[in-house]
Amino acid sequence: MPALCFSFHVFPQGSTLRPGNPINEKFSPERLQRIDGLIKRYVDSGWVVGADAFIARNGKIVYNKSFGLADADKKTPMQTDNIFRIASQTKAITSVALMMLFEEGKFLLDDPVSKYIPSFARPKVLAEFNPKDSSYTTITATREITIRDLLTHTSGVDYAQIGSPKMKAIYAKNGLYAGFVYDKLRLADAINKLGSLPLAHQPGERFTYGLSIDVLGYLVEKLSGKSLDQFFRERIFQPLGMKDTYFYLPAAKYSRLVPVYTPGNQHMVKADEKTFPGVNFDYPKTAGTYYSGGAGLSSTILDYAVFLQMMLNGGEYNGHRLLSRHTVEIMTMNQIGSLNVGKNKFGLGFEIYTKEGQAVLGETEGSFSWGGFYGTIYWADPAEHMVCLLFVQEWPFPHGELSDKFKVMVYSALQ
Repeated sequence: MPALCFSFHVFPQGSTLRPGNPINEKFSPERLQRIDGLIKRYVDSGWVVGADAFIARNGKIVYNKSFGLADADKKTPMQTDNIFRIASQTKAITSVALMMLFEEGKFLLDDPVSKYIPSFARPKVLAEFNPKDSSYTTITATREITIRDLLTHTSGVDYAQIGSPKMKAIYAKNGLYAGFVYDKLRLADAINKLGSLPLAHQPGERFTYGLSIDVLGYLVEKLSGKSLDQFFRERIFQPLGMKDTYFYLPAAKYSRLVPVYTPGNQHMVKADEKTFPGVNFDYPKTAGTYYSGGAGLSSTILDYAVFLQMMLNGGEYNGHRLLSRHTVEIMTMNQIGSLNVGKNKFGLGFEIYTKEGQAVLGETEGSFSWGGFYGTIYWADPAEHMVCLLFVQEWPFPHGELSDKFKVMVYSALQ
C-alpha cells in the first residue's frame, strides 16, 4: 500500500521532560493563561467535574495544571498526579510493544496473522445478518488479514460493545468485550474466539475502528513468551520511568483513581452499572487477569507525556532506546494509502494529521494523536516539538468541544 511520508523531526538523544520557562520555549504566558479560564469555565458550568492539562515543548514542561475536583462527592481537588482510565490510549503502547518485536525480527508487517494465531486462518466476511437471533451467513475473504491491517484498523475486525450494531450483537453472543474487563478472563481465549468470527468487511477495504489492537496484544504475548502486562512493565514502563501506569492498580494507588462521571438531570453524576451496560467502571481496582491491548490501561498525564516524548525523541528517552528512529518514522507516516480517517490518515497505532487536517484546528501536518473512551486526548507535534494532553474522566463526554478549544489555545499561545 502506498504511503505518503510527512516531514519528521527527531530530538537529540537524551531529551527528557523537565520544568521549563514558557518564554524560553516561545510561548506567550498571557495566552497560556487563557487555557486556565477555558477549563475553569467548563468546571464552573458543571459540564466538567475536573481536568488535567499538560504542554511540553523542546522537552520543557511549560504547562501542567489540574482543575476542579477528582471526586465531587468527597470534594477532593484534582491533582496533576491523579490516575485516569486512558482506554484507547493503550493502543499506542501496544503498537510500540509490537514494533519492538518487529525490530527483533520476530515478524514482518505483511505476514498473515494466522501464521502466529491459527484461529485467524481462512477468514470469512459477514454477508447476511438476522437481528432476531444474531445468526448470520458469510462469504470467503479475498485474502488473509495481515499484521499491518491490524495496526491500521483496516482488518475488518469491528468493536465489541461500541461497534456496528450487527457486529456488536455477534460479539456479545460470543462473550467478547471492548476491554474494560474485571472478570477472570484470559486474553488468549477471547482472541482465539474472535479469530473464528466473521469480519465486518474485506481486509484492507476500509478503516474500521475495532478490536484489532487487542489481537496485537495477544500477538505480543505469543511472540515474547510474556503476558502483555509483564512485557509492558519490563520493556516499556520501567525503562521510561512510567511508575503510575497499570492494567490493574496496586491497592495503595486506588485513592488516586478518578471516578467516571456521566450527565445527570442537572449536573454530572458518578457512573454506575446502568451507565454503560456490561462495564464496571471500577475495573482498575480489581485483580483482573485480562490484559486488553486496546483499552485496558490507567495512567497519569505525566506518565503518558513521557511515552509521547520518547516517540518525539525518535524512540529514545533518558538513555533507554525502545525503537529506532526509522521505526518511529514508519509508525508516524500514512499507512492507509487513499483511505481516510476524517480529514487525516493513520499510521501504525496513531492518527496522522494531514495538511487538510491541520486546517481544522491547527495541529501541524505530521502530528500524531488519538484519545480514550473517557475523554482523554493527546497529540505530539514533531514540527513544533510539542507534547500536549488533556485528561477528563466522563462518558459520554457531552461537551467534547473543550478538547478542540484546548488545541486552538495551545497553538495560539505559540510565539
